[in-house]
Amino acid sequence: MTKRKTNIEKKRNKPTAVDLFCGCGGLTTGLKKAGFRVLGAVDIDSLSVKTYKANHSEVNVFETDISVLNPSEFKKTLGLSKKKLDLLAGCPPCQGFSTMRTLNGALDIDDPRNNLLFEFQRFVEELLPRAIMLENVPGLAQDKRFSAFLRRMNKLGYKGEYRILNAADYGVPQRRQRLIYLAGRSKKISFAFPLRKRKTVRDAIGALPKAGESGDAIHDLTEHRSPLIIERIKNIPKDGGSRYSLPEDLHLNCHQKCNGFKDVYGRMAWDKVAPTITTGCFNPSKGRFLHPEEDRAITMREAALLQGFPRSYKFLDAKNKSGVALMIGNALPPPFIAAHALSIIKAINKKR
Repeated sequence: MTKRKTNIEKKRNKPTAVDLFCGCGGLTTGLKKAGFRVLGAVDIDSLSVKTYKANHSEVNVFETDISVLNPSEFKKTLGLSKKKLDLLAGCPPCQGFSTMRTLNGALDIDDPRNNLLFEFQRFVEELLPRAIMLENVPGLAQDKRFSAFLRRMNKLGYKGEYRILNAADYGVPQRRQRLIYLAGRSKKISFAFPLRKRKTVRDAIGALPKAGESGDAIHDLTEHRSPLIIERIKNIPKDGGSRYSLPEDLHLNCHQKCNGFKDVYGRMAWDKVAPTITTGCFNPSKGRFLHPEEDRAITMREAALLQGFPRSYKFLDAKNKSGVALMIGNALPPPFIAAHALSIIKAINKKR
């Protein structure tokens, strides 16, 4: 048997997965790292899909609104039949469930994106995969739609549970609370065990070449700040300092009236995990996004590494910093996904 045939057989023997709401590919990266073969993916955002394809060219990607995608046709295009897919995974857009928008659950936001949870359900009903992985913000747990979704999964024969976990406990160098739901068809799936040691900011970005001179487009994008903001940044103490150390003349007026948002204009600390990487991670006024030592915000490559993407991961339209930040901030951290995907593979193999 030739080496080529052996490789083809190994690929065919890998468990299969589909990634709904795939974004730029964080979930798929984690699934592949765990050993899944991702057959198909769906997303509506053009830049995210282009970036996804640049990194996962073997996956059949559908650039469309999932609500108009026929799951039966989707299944046929991928060569699947009911009950044959190993894993259906995804993260329906979560802005409508975020604590910032719902005031920690006090409001019921009427956001049409909230109903995309039922689009995920529609594909479960059509494919009846062996396992399900759904990831989202913790606020989803308080939403009545999630309760309805769980009841439907139970009626379909899925045994599962959800937990709110910190991605920092699973090899991601940032604190990031996420809801993750794991379910198996007729069998529960165990969650991965937390790691004993956390990965730090230094572990993730400490060895990078100097920004602006690296040859990496998303690491070399220059900043454009006013002289006042530059002076303010220079006066933030290195390695974890905050705006509370600024001299009086450099305080922002809005911060004198409000004591909240304490991470704004803060520096990351080398030997701790980073704060949650958001879509505003290039802007120091949005959180603790200043480099531990250098007088600048983190670069988009640093943001991607703090999300757990491999250093070689391609992000298209690199000059569009806000577009790249949107993709990175909305992505699922690959190491977090990989840890739980390994648990799914173990459960699937046992069942087989």
